[in-house]
Amino acid sequence: MFYIFIITILTGIDQWTKYLIETQLKPIGAIPIVKDIFHLTYARNTGAAFSILRDKQAFLILVTAIVVGALIYYLIKILKTGEVAFKLSLAIIIGGALGNLIDRVRLNYVTDFLDFTLINYPIFNLADVFVVSGVVMLSYMLLFKGDMPKISKM
Repeated sequence: MFYIFIITILTGIDQWTKYLIETQLKPIGAIPIVKDIFHLTYARNTGAAFSILRDKQAFLILVTAIVVGALIYYLIKILKTGEVAFKLSLAIIIGGALGNLIDRVRLNYVTDFLDFTLINYPIFNLADVFVVSGVVMLSYMLLFKGDMPKISKM
């Protein structure tokens, strides 16, 4: 199944990069890629986006698991009827959400490392990029391509 492959690949890429960050960058702290613009910086995030809900891991795990479960259920239900881009956006969101969920369950924090120092933006990771990209794609689909596919009754 193509969408499970996408979810697996994105989750794997996210976990692989975080493994590299934990093993290679953590001892160093930071590496400037483009000085004063973009750095790889090791950070632990015990909250959600922008560190909101800091140290509320049980809550974040529960909410993420429910949302991921609902998205997977919906994706399975629309596999034969939904538009490819719509299903792809869901798979991208799920892949990113699973990447951060694995961190929360396994480490009790999320490993972040992408640091745009030029604009003092919060440090983030590839899972965050996947979730945001999927949401942007899904938003476009909903705003400009029409309604969400309906779940057929079984």
